[in-house]
Amino acid sequence: MRTSALEAILRRDRVIIIASLVVLTVLAWLYLVWLADDMAMGGMDMTGYRMIPAGQALMMPASSPWRPIEFAYVFVMWVVMMIGMMTPSVAPMILVYASVRRQAAKGRPLASVAWFAGGYFLAWIAFSLVATSLQWALERAALLTPMMAGASNIVGGTVLILAGLYQWTPLKEACLSQCQAPLGFILSHGGVPSTATGSLTLGFRHGVYCLGCCWALMVLLFALGVMNLAWIAALAILVLLEKIMPSGRLIARIAGIASFAGGVWMLFQRS
Repeated sequence: MRTSALEAILRRDRVIIIASLVVLTVLAWLYLVWLADDMAMGGMDMTGYRMIPAGQALMMPASSPWRPIEFAYVFVMWVVMMIGMMTPSVAPMILVYASVRRQAAKGRPLASVAWFAGGYFLAWIAFSLVATSLQWALERAALLTPMMAGASNIVGGTVLILAGLYQWTPLKEACLSQCQAPLGFILSHGGVPSTATGSLTLGFRHGVYCLGCCWALMVLLFALGVMNLAWIAALAILVLLEKIMPSGRLIARIAGIASFAGGVWMLFQRS
């Protein structure tokens, strides 16, 4: 009787976590689709203007400097984009963490799984702040179009080549190995912390490993189009395959070759 009750609780918790992650991912993607549709403006000629990703048809003269509100909208866009792209790939880690947490509890209170997940996304929020600042700098240097696409084949090609090379580095492999082994990561860092601060810190630490694994792929958006939904989806799938497939390292290296080849091809095109 006790065993079946425990099994029912475990199944319920698992369903709640999976449902929460699915809802979070869907909401993030709906927001991105809404922004992309708003920025398209029905195919209108936007020469001389740049779109602000606010979903409200907001525009600014392309030559005018960013205002704080525009920085905030772009930052939110990056945060939501990272949530939509990274939630599917971190789901196995969160589920394993929840399972280990239940086994470690043994009647004593432990911090919620939400603290671990929050720490993970905190790392990507920090990345979003850096990406927003980089987008601002690229736009000021006229290396990004008002529609958030790469304006220079030289810069775009260089970004693709560097990202492709990174896929073959020992740092990429070391970070990817931490992402591919959820249980190993938790046990190698002392198991499930008992406090909310400890859980948040452990989640953030995993997020940093994930950043080390995937940051170069995210930077590719500056060459492929920051709001290009097709490329966002493709990169999200690539990240997922790298982490959950047994041949993840091989997939990462093949993607690196493709990125490198695409960069070389782009360098030989007219800017």
